[in-house]
Amino acid sequence: MFVTYILSKVRAYLRYRETVRELSQLSDRELDDLGISRFQIDSIARQHAVA
Repeated sequence: MFVTYILSKVRAYLRYRETVRELSQLSDRELDDLGISRFQIDSIARQHAVA
């Protein structure tokens, strides 16, 4: 049970990092097309990681 909990946290962190990396690579124009500003990337990545 403890191992499952740790693995779920590691997977969530990896999803978070991947989302931040991918969104950070987009241009300001592309982010604007998606309705996202640069300062929102962190919070969006956190939401995606726990979903």
